[in-house]
Amino acid sequence: MDEEKKGTVHYKGAEGGWGSVRGITETWMREVDRPGALRTLERQNKPGGFMCVSCAWTKPAHPHAFEFCENGAKATLWDLTSRRCTPQVLGRHRVSELKTWRDHDLEQLGRLTHPMRYDAATDSYVACSWQEAFEGIGRELRAIDPGSAVFYTSGRASLETAYLFQLFARLYGHNNLPDSSNMCHETTSVALKKLIGVPVGTSVLSDFHHCDAIFFFGQNTGTNSPRMLHPLKEAVERGVKIVTFNPIRERGLEVFRDPQSPAEMLHLKKPTLISHQYLQVRAGGDIAAITGLIKHILAAEEKLWAEEQRHVLDVDFLEQHTEGFEALKAHVAGVGWDAIEAESGLSRADLEAAAQVYVEAKNTIVMYGMGLTQQVHGFENLAMIVNLLLLKGNIGREGTGCSPVRGHSNVQGQRTVGISEKPELVPLDTLAELFGFDPPRDKGLNTVEACEKILSGEVKAFIGLGGNFVRAVPEREKMEAAWTRLRLTVQIATKLNRSHLINGQVAYLLPCLSRTEVDEQASGPQTVTMEDSLSCIHGSVAHNKPASEHLLSEPAIVAGIAKATLPPNPKVQWDEWVADYGRVRDLIEQTYPDEFAQFNERLFTPGGFYRGNAARDRVWKTESGKAEFTVPDHLSAAGFEDAPGRYRLMTLRSNDQFNTTIYGYSDRLRGIEGTRDVLLMHPDEIAAAGLKEGQVVGLKTDAGDGIHREVGGLTVTPFLLPRGCVASYYPEMNALVPLSHHDQESKTPAAKAVPVRIVT
Repeated sequence: MDEEKKGTVHYKGAEGGWGSVRGITETWMREVDRPGALRTLERQNKPGGFMCVSCAWTKPAHPHAFEFCENGAKATLWDLTSRRCTPQVLGRHRVSELKTWRDHDLEQLGRLTHPMRYDAATDSYVACSWQEAFEGIGRELRAIDPGSAVFYTSGRASLETAYLFQLFARLYGHNNLPDSSNMCHETTSVALKKLIGVPVGTSVLSDFHHCDAIFFFGQNTGTNSPRMLHPLKEAVERGVKIVTFNPIRERGLEVFRDPQSPAEMLHLKKPTLISHQYLQVRAGGDIAAITGLIKHILAAEEKLWAEEQRHVLDVDFLEQHTEGFEALKAHVAGVGWDAIEAESGLSRADLEAAAQVYVEAKNTIVMYGMGLTQQVHGFENLAMIVNLLLLKGNIGREGTGCSPVRGHSNVQGQRTVGISEKPELVPLDTLAELFGFDPPRDKGLNTVEACEKILSGEVKAFIGLGGNFVRAVPEREKMEAAWTRLRLTVQIATKLNRSHLINGQVAYLLPCLSRTEVDEQASGPQTVTMEDSLSCIHGSVAHNKPASEHLLSEPAIVAGIAKATLPPNPKVQWDEWVADYGRVRDLIEQTYPDEFAQFNERLFTPGGFYRGNAARDRVWKTESGKAEFTVPDHLSAAGFEDAPGRYRLMTLRSNDQFNTTIYGYSDRLRGIEGTRDVLLMHPDEIAAAGLKEGQVVGLKTDAGDGIHREVGGLTVTPFLLPRGCVASYYPEMNALVPLSHHDQESKTPAAKAVPVRIVT
């Protein structure tokens, strides 16, 4: 493995170990000037403590002494920073100047401390009172058609905040509720809902203790959810085989040195080799790769039955619980190995070896990330995952399941409590009865549709509950230009980011408490909740003093805007709900009684309380009433053809980053230090293109739509990638992604295979 990396940039160490300790320590020393941060980290992801604002990986009932990872610690220390972005600090800079700053430097100004409004005459932010902000926002919202407003939610807002936000939107009169799921895992919500009847994964943490094999597709655990490496390590130690499909060799899925183990930290014990087999599939080649797996599995079934009259497949499950198997079988038989190898970039022998692991395993879990969802044919990617699992009945049994790895901490939970542009997914009749109004029934706007309407001028107002929307979406140049034509923009945030500098005619920047800070309301300190990626609900309690006495909680800000916007309604009690979040949880329970029964009583269940999953119980809420096999229309998920000089660009997140938050310039786990302006290419591809290591080049989009999109200043860097693929960092490369380049079913932007050419 390491022999293959000669001549390339790479990391020689293991994921975890002293490298992770150094990464946390450097952030701590840079951001926090008080020792109390350690006590905060000790309480992270534990019952009675606070839940991490970083990834959505589950919180175990029996936590480690330190139940946080490097990126989770960085996220917490980022919130606990000693720096303060007061109106005086921000007022020293014109917004036009701040637009020239790097993402990292904007957030280095520190925590926002006061509500502010943008003053166009001086091109700067100025302090305002909360009452002034609420009244100004309410006045603007009352003056426009509710359908021309967009209410966006990032993935870190609590269940309580999300419920109030969606209620505000519907009382106001629209379903325009895009959220960060639209940018990453909406393909999951659409595909799994159609094929197995639930929009989320089916595995729980105990399944990882009973599986025999785990298949990974397109997910970088080491950077995006390192705490998951502990159950993976335990699985490997008891003999589980992990097979990884990923275009990039990510260190976390290769080798892990457990920071919780003194023997490993002192090098008295070898680190754990995570992947039994690591296959560098081409970007967009997963449909072909899984077709190859299924082709071998079906051949193994035929052979075993002929020789021993035994089945590889779970034929009883197929007959009782599925539909469409024969059509898939016929399709796979008609696809040749040459086509599979060409599109996947993998050899038949490697695919058959991986498939044999599946054949021999009694219980298999399949995990995947945005490498599959962010493709033009991402739906078909996930349909093939479901096909693979159904063959042996690997859904609805202990030790099995489909397990998408969600990104932000509560992105899944927000959808659970009503943040959805799709009215059919929300119990609108229940909301109507509870609050005495007629909710809008028309479909709202998702992220891509909201961008389209902003570009066309049909959207007039945008309220952002967290996040960095303008920086995170595709088509950056056109979007930033159109953004200034909005009448109203409101950003609720803890720190300054790029989106706060691209303002509408009327713009407010509203600072909120972080999840680590005590939220004191009329009834006392409040608890908030979130849902992890395994559908467990956790209570979160903060212990830190707020960064400023002028901060409000997210529920209080939502309620303040709503009261200033909406007419009085005796059934809508914003002040009472803000005074006691337990009353909001009562509303959630009344709205979703099956999933949130005894919500307040179960807040601090160790490991969270499970809200249930019909597919896990083999109840298929699909059109057919069964789990559905799918025949793919394509072998490639990329959505475009190969051509001379055309590459498949994959956008990446670094080890020193979470979503659009850039903690620093050390992508240690890939061996890249001090810069993000790189273009990663295989050494042979560099030579074939007539380039040299260290040469500075640009990329331009090769979408054939007549629009010029280009990013320059990228240093050619040799890296072990599949042929025909290049890679560079998100969000910088968003400027190259056309808004029209998205999954065809879910409209998730397809940032994992973008057609580009190199500009010299």
